[in-house]
Amino acid sequence: MKDLNRKSTDFGWLGLIISLGIVYGDLGTSPLYTMSAITRGNPNPDANFILGALSCIFWTLTLQTTLKYIIITLRASNHGEGGILLLMTLLKNRKRWVYSIAVIGACALLGDGIITPAVTVTSAVEGIQHYYPHINIPLWVVIILSLLFMAQQFGTASLGKAFGPIMLLWFAMMGIMGVRGIMQSPEIFAAINPMYAIRLIMHTPHVLVLLGAVFLCTTGAEALYSDLGHCGIRNIQVSWIFVKISLILNYFGQGAWILSKSWTGNNPFFDIMPQWFLPFGILMATLAAIIASQALITGSYTIVSEAVSLRLFPKIKIHYPSTIKGQMYIPIINRILWVGCIAVVLYFQKSSAMESAYGLSISLAMLMTTILLINYLKHKYSGWVAVIAGILFLSIESCFLVANLTKFAEGGWVSLAICAFFISIMTLWSEGQWMERTHTTFLEIAKFAPMISDLSKDESIPKYASQLVYLTHSNNKNNIENQILYSIFRNHPKRADRYWLLRIKISDDPRKMEYSTTEIIPGVLSRVDLHLGFKVPPRINLYFQQVLIDLKQKTDLRLDSQYDSLAKHHILTDFRYIIIDRLQNNDKILDFWPRFILNKFYWIKLKMVNLIKAYGFDPTRTKMEYVPLMKTSELFYEDLVKENKDAHKHFIIPKSS
Repeated sequence: MKDLNRKSTDFGWLGLIISLGIVYGDLGTSPLYTMSAITRGNPNPDANFILGALSCIFWTLTLQTTLKYIIITLRASNHGEGGILLLMTLLKNRKRWVYSIAVIGACALLGDGIITPAVTVTSAVEGIQHYYPHINIPLWVVIILSLLFMAQQFGTASLGKAFGPIMLLWFAMMGIMGVRGIMQSPEIFAAINPMYAIRLIMHTPHVLVLLGAVFLCTTGAEALYSDLGHCGIRNIQVSWIFVKISLILNYFGQGAWILSKSWTGNNPFFDIMPQWFLPFGILMATLAAIIASQALITGSYTIVSEAVSLRLFPKIKIHYPSTIKGQMYIPIINRILWVGCIAVVLYFQKSSAMESAYGLSISLAMLMTTILLINYLKHKYSGWVAVIAGILFLSIESCFLVANLTKFAEGGWVSLAICAFFISIMTLWSEGQWMERTHTTFLEIAKFAPMISDLSKDESIPKYASQLVYLTHSNNKNNIENQILYSIFRNHPKRADRYWLLRIKISDDPRKMEYSTTEIIPGVLSRVDLHLGFKVPPRINLYFQQVLIDLKQKTDLRLDSQYDSLAKHHILTDFRYIIIDRLQNNDKILDFWPRFILNKFYWIKLKMVNLIKAYGFDPTRTKMEYVPLMKTSELFYEDLVKENKDAHKHFIIPKSS
């Protein structure tokens, strides 16, 4: 099969600039609110407080962002792809707890995809209050976010080309403004000494509140790992040098400005700007906030698409509005994110109130990533490396998690509620699939080979299609599930010249595209196994056609029509596809909990899933068939008798006289 894999952006100046727009939107907008959050509880900070806070920021960016993510975690890539779900696929012994940790982390990141656009756009728009004190900020934020989410369906290819240069200008602006502030108090660089951070933590009465505010400086680090496949490790690592310098200069500049007599008590990010520059600064902040929001929206699409391929999320339709790598659009997720963002804006009204919900979801996601990373390092390198990394990062992130939990009542519960919403969907989906598999019986194809051959030749039955393709879930090439046999023989017997079993196998290699074929009954029944990476777009109809073309060139497979009048004009043979889905059998006796899981599972499937669109089949030639959830084949009279004998254990139906 033709290899459709796409490589990440090549290393170079262009790749570095693109990385600024894709990777560092969230981290790059954190100066908008971090120092403001730190000083909110201390309107008259002294030098020790500011130096300690800046020292905390400097070492958080150094240990958490630089060491953990830039140096260590980015190396934990799956064929160049990153993210917590990708990290899970690297663990060879994936037990149930591994999936649970990955699901919690992924759902926390989806919560970040709702909260980040709300807080960043609100923080940027609040700068307009310098000129228009009575402006309705929530209204303008809702308008901007609504336009942003509406634009997703058209793709962001043209807009995305401008992201890199805009963020380059944004970071340069932050660095220059930071230098302007540092000139007020050059001794601010003493904050690099970690002793200032240690003293502040040891002697601050409300240290957890302070740490919760400090944590905001590193909130985009987890998204950085998820964007590994879009930009490449070298582009991200090299561009981080420029990004970190700009961030440190801006944070230190804000700190120096706060200690000077020039600070008015407002947000130091905007207060540090000269009045004549403020309109341009507000405009740049708004553009940077939109770019950061776009990055989180795109990241949410990526997480959901990976979860779908890994069978952790309902198989929903994914659109690809442009040819740009990583460009996708998931309508139902877009609506959920939009509604969530608007609800957060209307509920909190101000960015300062949103900060309580902002840090908790990210600190939870980082902690889950660290747990998986420790297990990866243990197998990749050694136990000692894993222990050292675990002690360092778990201690830091546990402190940040506890600090953010103190803001639970003030709004932290919102992020946990969003996370719990996505966890419930993934849990119900995973459990429902497992219950479906336990009620699926796989039978030996060899026992039914004569029946299939006879049916193919039985002219007393109208021909259903020349080529009939069934989607199978059997990993064993010698087996077939009872639902397919039920469809072929009992649910309107289907005669065809040739039957196909099509198996889609999702590979841990994200870009893998291979296939294998098996001739089960010569000339009558064949099987095709598609081995696709979980980052490969699900265009099964096109892939299967490519397989048939390859088989035609290698074998005597006939692809022209089976009808003589059409064959002489080289008309392509007719194909029909059948996808079988299960429905809950109301006659089946189930306990409360299994019945509850299945009811919710099928409700989710009904509301969210369209398998024909999700797999990329041609809807004009594909039929969905529904069969009851059953274990026995229900093909033969003996099966029917046995089924009724089992039912008599619960019901006694008297014979008629």
